Amino acid sequence: MDKLKKAIMLLCLCSISNIAIAQKLVLNEKEYFETQGLNVLVFNNEYNGMFFDEKTAGIEFIHHGVRTVTGGAVRLHNTPEQWDLIPKMISRKVDKSNSTIEVALRYEEFNFDSKVVVTAKDKGFTISVFLEKPLPKQLEGKAGFNMEFIPTSYFESNYLVDGRAGTFPRYPASNTEIRSSAQKIPQFGGHNTFDDRGKNEYIVTLPLDSGKSLTFAPENPERTVKIQSEDQDVMLFDGRNLGQNGWFVARSIFPANKTGKVLTWYVEPNAIPNWIRKPVIGFSQVGYMPNQKKAAVIELDKNDKPLAAASIFKLNENGEFVEKLKADVKVWGNYLRYNYAQLDFSSVKEKGLYYIQYGDQKTNTFQIEDDIYSKVWHPTMDVWFPVQMDHMEVNEAYRIWHGKPFLDDCLQAPLNHEHFDGYKQGPATETKYKPLERIPGMAVGGWFDAGDFDIQTFSHVSVINSFVESWEAFKVKRDETYIDQKTQYVDIHRPDGKPDLLQQIEHGVLNLVAQVENIGHPVRGIIVPNLHQYHHLGDASTETDNLPYNSSLKPYESNGVSSGTLDDRWAFINRTSFLDYRTAAALAAASRALKGYNDELSAKCLSSAIKLFNEANEIAKNAKPDDSPMSKWGKGSDMIAMMQLYLSTKENQYKTGFLSKIWNQLDENLEFNINSALLAVPYMDDSYKAKVRDYAIKYKIAIDKETSDNPYAVPIVKRGWGGSSQVINWASTNYYIHKFYPDIIDKEYVYQGLNYVFGCHPYSNLSFVNAVGNKSKKVAYGGNRADFTTIAGGVVPGLIFLKPDFLENKDDWPFFWGENECIIDGGAWYVFLANAANELAQSQQKK
Repeated sequence: MDKLKKAIMLLCLCSISNIAIAQKLVLNEKEYFETQGLNVLVFNNEYNGMFFDEKTAGIEFIHHGVRTVTGGAVRLHNTPEQWDLIPKMISRKVDKSNSTIEVALRYEEFNFDSKVVVTAKDKGFTISVFLEKPLPKQLEGKAGFNMEFIPTSYFESNYLVDGRAGTFPRYPASNTEIRSSAQKIPQFGGHNTFDDRGKNEYIVTLPLDSGKSLTFAPENPERTVKIQSEDQDVMLFDGRNLGQNGWFVARSIFPANKTGKVLTWYVEPNAIPNWIRKPVIGFSQVGYMPNQKKAAVIELDKNDKPLAAASIFKLNENGEFVEKLKADVKVWGNYLRYNYAQLDFSSVKEKGLYYIQYGDQKTNTFQIEDDIYSKVWHPTMDVWFPVQMDHMEVNEAYRIWHGKPFLDDCLQAPLNHEHFDGYKQGPATETKYKPLERIPGMAVGGWFDAGDFDIQTFSHVSVINSFVESWEAFKVKRDETYIDQKTQYVDIHRPDGKPDLLQQIEHGVLNLVAQVENIGHPVRGIIVPNLHQYHHLGDASTETDNLPYNSSLKPYESNGVSSGTLDDRWAFINRTSFLDYRTAAALAAASRALKGYNDELSAKCLSSAIKLFNEANEIAKNAKPDDSPMSKWGKGSDMIAMMQLYLSTKENQYKTGFLSKIWNQLDENLEFNINSALLAVPYMDDSYKAKVRDYAIKYKIAIDKETSDNPYAVPIVKRGWGGSSQVINWASTNYYIHKFYPDIIDKEYVYQGLNYVFGCHPYSNLSFVNAVGNKSKKVAYGGNRADFTTIAGGVVPGLIFLKPDFLENKDDWPFFWGENECIIDGGAWYVFLANAANELAQSQQKK
């Protein structure tokens, strides 16, 4: 009996020892700490100098498969906003032998340097901060160490501070106080996220609690994190008091007049023993056609073992799901951090409702039907684009999405001004307007570019080009929107007897023509000047007071027709041949679509296009050599303009000009220019088509090589802005090649792009098109993002890449623009691809 007890005790001790070993963090070959269920990244990703704090930098946790913590760094505010100053990483040293990562940080503005050392210890790690010099006087009581926890992972959870329990608030409810602006550390470029109404004050968040020990979510093993401080108190803040995109912040302030080690935290995120992430079964939430290739991609934890087989179940006439196919699961291999397997169920062709069963995991249902692509683009045209319409009141049933915005026209941007959203105004206005002078006639047409409310001309150009392609290729005549330009009113789900696509082309063109007529040429963009406006959420008509600026009035003073508030949008007007050429191309294309619908506007489009093209030629002749990325990106824009002008005028000069340039452009950048070559195929002779065929073959070889590195066989971009648009454009190019050269590219290359967007992608299996598919994105970065909802039909960017190996698309946090911000050109490209796929489906059914 004693021997049995000893054996049991020994077994228990071994189990405990195994758990401890399993939970100990190891510094791996990818230079981050890991154990099963936990990764700790230490400045694998740096702060972005342009958009500052994107919540994708510093010390970060991927905790049981979900990124829950970011921003571990030396910071200067209790709850830093996006535009607060960020530290620059000077160096990063990885010491694998001692399981240590050391990062040197600097704030140039204060000549302030610090060193952060992260070392694996016990079941967690220590964070130590060192200063060679005492804190600058301006930073005493302000500089400290922060770590930010995403609120949605901690809603309905509790925290402990030195044993005292509290509840994470579902809505921000902690205390704040007002301080003099003289005490505030300035934000980027002297901008201010807070409209203080001239009172020279700002809001400071106060802690929910503070103590030496802080525990997050002690009741939830997947999210439990313990922080213990050896010296300074740890305070818990709610950043949402300052901005809806704020996070919960753990923070300790550095002591004044001290050097050497000034702070030490021991941090222990709980790691569930032997935790394995549940498989993600990627498939199209929209479904498949009977004869279409059907393949699910199964994303597996690297500690998981793939099963040998999976099953497809179908709903029968008795309302029961029965197994229709049991098929082998084929291992694909490793991609980034996960292993992958594939399930081909193309042999299932009977129409109906299905789900996939893999082990004990069952997907939601999907359809196999002939017409699955016929309606998938409707929400984008019926809802998303109407909501994005600038200068219009937009109504939907009982809801008004927004009133008439920006009736105050816009102002000429001041000289030598760098805007916080990347716009720049040079040393001259290049117009007849003086800095901050009103430009009349601009309160017409256009779309909000994305989740904010600016007009980006190049995005408009892309949308108009794509819409014209959809019109000319598919004659999309759907009518579900009432659009009245005279009263500036839009009513969703209300037909008005006119094709919505033509009305949207008209709406976009109205703003471009207004730019040409009132300014003289297209502008880089039109955007609000103040940071406290830029982060505006809600009704676009309230971003300005809608009254033209009057410099003779005081701020916030109004005479009823104008105001002294400098809130009118600014037009950034630097002229480039690139933008002139691209706008000329869009207007030339639009002139064809609008002919017979709005002949007066059609004629204006063509005359403006010819004017811009001729003027751009003169600008290009006198332009200085330019090796900037924008210049390289715009190469070949004259060729695109000539192609569209030829299609609209049939004048031989444009055809000759296009043919003189297209082949060199294809040789220099095949993937970027092949669409232009393909668009011209129906209007050129057989020798042209034969020559393009050779390039189509080269393109096919290139994309097969590019897409062979991942199990989804589409181009997956690895950067901080998701790649849905790249996949959509890739599939659209494949459509054109299949249409003209079906022996080179199969139609499955078209469907494959949509399958990816509709759910067959990494991280999750949600459709990236809001409200399209059985399960789609629940939140997105639109004007309504603070409501944690979506605008139907918007296409989110999808997966962002966090170095070295993590693809992410949050569906509980809308404020990540790189993952969730829908853009107008992406929506237009999607409409084209969906109609292209539907055309292929219909032609297949006729065979």
